[in-house]
Amino acid sequence: MYRYVLNRLLLSIPTVLGVATVSFLLMRLIPGDPARVIAGVDATVEDIDRIRRQLGLDQSVLQQYLQFIGRLFVGDLGTSARSGGPVTTVIAAAAPRTLQLAVLTLMVSVPLGCALGIFAAVRRGRLADVLASILAVIGVSMPVYWIGLLLVIVFAVNLQILPAAGARSFFSFVLPVATLSLYSIGFIARQTRSAMLEVLRQDYVRTARAKGAGPLRVLIAHAFRNALIPIITIIGIQFGNLLGGAILTEVVFAWPGLGRLLVESITARDFAVVQGAVFVIAIALVALNLLTDLAYAAVDPRVTL
Repeated sequence: MYRYVLNRLLLSIPTVLGVATVSFLLMRLIPGDPARVIAGVDATVEDIDRIRRQLGLDQSVLQQYLQFIGRLFVGDLGTSARSGGPVTTVIAAAAPRTLQLAVLTLMVSVPLGCALGIFAAVRRGRLADVLASILAVIGVSMPVYWIGLLLVIVFAVNLQILPAAGARSFFSFVLPVATLSLYSIGFIARQTRSAMLEVLRQDYVRTARAKGAGPLRVLIAHAFRNALIPIITIIGIQFGNLLGGAILTEVVFAWPGLGRLLVESITARDFAVVQGAVFVIAIALVALNLLTDLAYAAVDPRVTL
């Protein structure tokens, strides 16, 4: 296992560097002068030139890129043009909020999504299956920002029982988590239903029933356990999307996480923060993919690393 993990980590280096390179180039393609945006409307030419020198924008793109890559290898993500502090500090302040949102969303969506998918598979072709499938499709199809706006209108504006924005208390988590959970539940439920239908047709499930195993034992110990591989895959993908910032949701609810930080930094032309945040997210996704592969071997002994 240690050799497998080491090989995967070595292979992930080109991927992470590729993501960093793309983010660097894309930020340079955004129209407008970052120094002028940061300096403000009333800034003088001297102020703009000074900011340009501070950000290293007076150098060639190749020089900026080489310096950027060189700093990455020593863990230096640069300095934020807006706050004037290290990018690592800015990201460290926002990342825990996104992680909290992602973990809580998974804690809600994984049990409900799996339960809905199992229920639909057991009731295949019946009214319950149709209703469960409709709910899953609705959850997947509705844009998260539209769900978020509806929840804000109902629970924050009309009923006034939940906060509409910010992260000041436990109740501030309710609407963002509910918004993201509806989306994730749909994906997990559809994948669980498909995987369970495939497994329930296998011979060992019929053998377990013939031996007198109870319905619950057949579903959980025999069918669901052997259907976990594709379910783990979709859970890993969903967790990766959530760690990516759940940008639209964080913007709708003014959530102080990575997604909102990225949007604000792009608007302010804060190159260092955008590049640093994308780099951190890329590392998180690589690590998450590795953990997903390790989980395959943990739940299914037939999978070899």
